[in-house]
Amino acid sequence: MKKLILFFCLLIATLGGDAQAVANSTEQTVKMGTGIPPYRILTTDSNYATPANLKKHRKLMLIYFSPDCPHCQHLTEEMKPKMKEFGDTQIVMITWSLNFDIRAIKDFVRDYDLKKYPNLTIGTEGYSDIVRKYFSIATTPYIAIYNSNGKLAKAFDKAPEIDKLVTAVKNADK
Repeated sequence: MKKLILFFCLLIATLGGDAQAVANSTEQTVKMGTGIPPYRILTTDSNYATPANLKKHRKLMLIYFSPDCPHCQHLTEEMKPKMKEFGDTQIVMITWSLNFDIRAIKDFVRDYDLKKYPNLTIGTEGYSDIVRKYFSIATTPYIAIYNSNGKLAKAFDKAPEIDKLVTAVKNADK
């Protein structure tokens, strides 16, 4: 009986430690100062976009999202009135989809009237999971802010308050 109790105590201690490791996995996996992941996304206009399409010497906000995620929808709604505060920051929203099916993404763009933002690119990485694996993303939205030299300045593994996001973008080059 003592062995059984000891086994369960060890099991609980191990699971507790794993939970902490998962909570810290983003910080451990992607260090500040690392580069932009080598994504390849199918955009809503049926073209492919990669980091090579980004304008040089501009900040980047990369958002990994899901069109049906309530937190992602809320973040998008909160970002719209603040878009001017992001300045010339390039915003790339990436999701995954079944066989590069972009219907849900097109609906998302239409529902949130996102075509009017020229600095915003939205697309799917299909099943490649390059971005999801690069950041060890467990939930959406995941936001990575890059400075104008293409180095990671700040990452959020859940949606921050919009003012904190604006501040992170403004401070990315500091």
